[in-house]
Amino acid sequence: MFEGLSGRLGDVFDKLTRRSSLSEGDVDAAMREVRLALLEADVALPVVKRFIADVKEKAIGQQVIRSVTPGQMVVKIVHDALVAMLAGPDGAAEPDPMALGLDIAQTPPVPILMVGLQGSGKTTTSAKIALRIKTRERKKVLLASLDVYRPAAQQQLAVLGEQTETDCLPIVPGQMPVEIAQRAMKEARAGGYDVVILDTAGRLHIDEALMAEVAAVREIVRPHETLLVTDAMTGQDAVTIASEFNEKVGITGIVLTRVDGDSRGGAALSMRAVTGVPVKLMGMGEKMDALDAFHPERVAGRILGMGDIVSLVEKAAQTIEVEDAERLAQRLAEGQWDMNDLLGQLRQIKRMGDVKGLLGMMPGINKMQRQLAEAQVDNKVIDHQEAIILSMTAKERRNPDLIKASRKKRIAAGSGTTVPEINRLLKQHEQMAMVMKRIKKMGGRKGLMNLLKDMDGPEGPDMGALARALGGPATPGGLPPRLATRGGKRKR
Repeated sequence: MFEGLSGRLGDVFDKLTRRSSLSEGDVDAAMREVRLALLEADVALPVVKRFIADVKEKAIGQQVIRSVTPGQMVVKIVHDALVAMLAGPDGAAEPDPMALGLDIAQTPPVPILMVGLQGSGKTTTSAKIALRIKTRERKKVLLASLDVYRPAAQQQLAVLGEQTETDCLPIVPGQMPVEIAQRAMKEARAGGYDVVILDTAGRLHIDEALMAEVAAVREIVRPHETLLVTDAMTGQDAVTIASEFNEKVGITGIVLTRVDGDSRGGAALSMRAVTGVPVKLMGMGEKMDALDAFHPERVAGRILGMGDIVSLVEKAAQTIEVEDAERLAQRLAEGQWDMNDLLGQLRQIKRMGDVKGLLGMMPGINKMQRQLAEAQVDNKVIDHQEAIILSMTAKERRNPDLIKASRKKRIAAGSGTTVPEINRLLKQHEQMAMVMKRIKKMGGRKGLMNLLKDMDGPEGPDMGALARALGGPATPGGLPPRLATRGGKRKR
């Protein structure tokens, strides 16, 4: 998400930060580019106008023009304006990183009402929210489908309930939505449930019957949260839908689905400003755990190419197996690295989710979009590498030097890959093994930490020096010489 906008803004701010001083004309020209970038990202025109006016008012002040780093000051002003746009005029606080930002700290059972148009992803999102509340909040959740119109809608939620191991209200043929809602609340009270998630029916478009039905259910259950689920791919239509639902039903939050498929991001940027209702959650993929809380600060950072290291670390903490990490740390200290270790690392990365999504959290990654595209970095590469390693014998995994021409052909046939792919993987392993040996010579983990500490400067660690210490720019994760950086900035 935001790839196009991030790239455009990155180009604009590169021009600004390269200059030692800025004139009012420079700022005006930059703001024209920012305006076009926001409009191309499908941000609502009134929101763009207000945003540009706010930024220009602050950016043309003497404090910026005369500052030591005027370009960076402008970037900070734009960043703060983006946060304000996403968080709302009340400056909503960043949500607890481990929570969903939902109001469920109430007397149980707490009802959550899911509303939206048909095809927006309400049913899947209901199951995702149930799973997250159950696993992270340790609360007992009941799912209930109120959709009696779409064929097999109730059965779909029941299947998702089984997948997430979440209880689902039994289906009673002939019951209407209000009756189902009443039965769900009664069942929840009797069964000691903490949260009830009510998945309402959708329509292909907004109509009076839909709104009346949702309003009737809302009146009966009095939900603490009424969440509008809307597809990010619909762009400005999503903003219109949110405004209609908020006006006629009243919503407390928005869930954007299919965020991973929307490269523009205009809907997310417009929602809060137009409706006054916060975006609380983002659906980042098809998997049941692919649901993230919406953090204005982090989203603004990703748009401006500053990355989202906090989210990356959180995702790693949730998925990395402690025992595997400890085993790898021990082998690192011993300077050891074989194909079994590489396989373990590939699987850890797969557990963390989509590779491109993970790379999007890295600071400055938008500067390397072309190189990443040429490298064809995606989950399929990891799948191929995993298949190659699994096609090796146990002896070959422990000692890759055994793998010569005939063995490569056998492994290629067994993994459905090619000999060049096997050569690339073996080269990757060889480079990593060299890094491990150098770390051992430094004194293992302690030596590496001392090296990082020694290289730390006012702009952050010298990543170029680190790459040279560990084997030069060819090291995996190291950048080519033309992209060697210090503190995330390209050397010029």
